[in-house]
Amino acid sequence: MKNLKTIVSVFVGNTILAFGIGAFLMKAQLMMGGGTGIALALNHYLKLPVSSIVGVLNIVMFVVGALVLGRKFALTTIISTFYFPVILAYVEKTITAPLTEDLMLATLISGLVIGLGIGIVLRAGASTGGMDIPPLILNKKLGIPVSASIYVADVTILLLQMTFSSLEKALYSLILILVYTTVIDKIMTIGTQQMQAKIISTHYEEINQAIQTRLDRGTTLLAMKGGYLKQNSYEVMVVLSNRELVKLNQLVMEFDPKAFMIINKVNEVRGRGFTLRKKD
Repeated sequence: MKNLKTIVSVFVGNTILAFGIGAFLMKAQLMMGGGTGIALALNHYLKLPVSSIVGVLNIVMFVVGALVLGRKFALTTIISTFYFPVILAYVEKTITAPLTEDLMLATLISGLVIGLGIGIVLRAGASTGGMDIPPLILNKKLGIPVSASIYVADVTILLLQMTFSSLEKALYSLILILVYTTVIDKIMTIGTQQMQAKIISTHYEEINQAIQTRLDRGTTLLAMKGGYLKQNSYEVMVVLSNRELVKLNQLVMEFDPKAFMIINKVNEVRGRGFTLRKKD
């Protein structure tokens, strides 16, 4: 079931990505990084179909990635490599006229849709293939950070496209990139964000017991020493959802209205009670 969910997510993500590129980005003649950006540049100079260029590029990168990064990488990337060019070609043929004449609206919608598509694929633990592969190879062979390689490649690709595009389109494209990178970050952390609370109180024992019994949340006692009175005590740490935060505050105030609380948002939590069942 896990493998089936991954496969379905990759298909859905690539379909959404192709729709965002074919229906909005290409119709508005915006610029983009990655393999699609290279295809857009070659399409301008050589008049070759974008989907065909993406297909050839994806296959070449897939073979290189499979040889260097191994079979596991190939299995998670093969769907994107071969499916994305096909669905992109279908979108190009089906949607021939721009869906909107407003350039800003096209920029925002394409950014949202592209970010959603890529985010779904990455969240499934797969790759969109293409120009995602060289940074992974450089990271494995030379230790170069993946993010640094991607930024350098994207900037180079954007500069290549600027040779035939206007400054105005370049600025809109920067907005596009900012939008879809933000959406990707949100998609990657959706449903996993939790709140971490640290409680400092002389009634830590009662608060600790109440959190476990009344909120059904695990706790951790951290040894501490007061900076002013130099007294040894314990800090109660708990991770819980946003909805439970109000109940926690009420519970703590019930035992100690003068309690000191530190609350932080954490991006992801794994383990018993979150990614695993509370009880087997």
